Amino acid sequence: MSLAETIAPQLPYLRRFARALTGSQESGDAYVVAVLETLVADPQSFPESQMKRVGLYKCFLKVWNSISLNREASGAPKTQADRSLEAITPRPRQAFLLASVEGFTTLQIAEILDCSADEVSGLIEEAGEQIAEQTATDVLIIEDEPLISMDLEALVKGLGHSVSGIARTHREAIAEVKRKRPGLVLADIHLADGSSGLDAVNEILLGFDVPVIFITAFPERLLTGERPEPTFLITKPFEPNTVRALVSQALFFGTNAHLPGAQTGTGGPRGPRLAASSTGVRAARP
Repeated sequence: MSLAETIAPQLPYLRRFARALTGSQESGDAYVVAVLETLVADPQSFPESQMKRVGLYKCFLKVWNSISLNREASGAPKTQADRSLEAITPRPRQAFLLASVEGFTTLQIAEILDCSADEVSGLIEEAGEQIAEQTATDVLIIEDEPLISMDLEALVKGLGHSVSGIARTHREAIAEVKRKRPGLVLADIHLADGSSGLDAVNEILLGFDVPVIFITAFPERLLTGERPEPTFLITKPFEPNTVRALVSQALFFGTNAHLPGAQTGTGGPRGPRLAASSTGVRAARP
């Protein structure tokens, strides 16, 4: 089997990692493209590893670190994501996401980051302390399964946030938003009455910008490499640490998150933004 055939199934998940690491689809996907271009130009640069997925992520982080340094040296204008990244140490964040989002073991992360297992544990602990400093906000949960919504509510509250409401349908989601504007939305895709969580999010985003984490049992259907797509995804069945990691990441990069008890309603400045449709995600009209 060729290298291309080996890594192709891993690309949707590498894009997920890249987007969570950088805080945007555009930047994350650009790094993945850079990795692929590197491998096409020099296949021998692919790291030796018993697990090809480990080698792919190791290659990605090597490129990510080198391009980050080059961009910093170029004096290019810094985006909000760039400024936010400066506030959290990159290496602990890498370890945290590799463990919590991508599901690598401590030994695998040690191989990817080229360090010891003890160092990995220290990095993950450090990242957790830094991420815990995120501003608390109100979270809207759009989920039709009671047990799952209860688990999400407990996880969200455990992170120091408040739950503004739990909606089982598109209609309930819109009603909750009108009652109290959330600072973060956790949205299932298939809802109780057959309605779409993607459509609900699309309607919410027409009124105001808010960080969104989608929940789906089929992430590969949304991570196709076509634009635009969600930056943050939780795969069902999910691990609690995955939820914790992505909630913190989404709020960290989401400039529109606000403190609990802020002004309610759906009014707000309008402009081009990412919104969802029943078949995927599209750019909403201003």
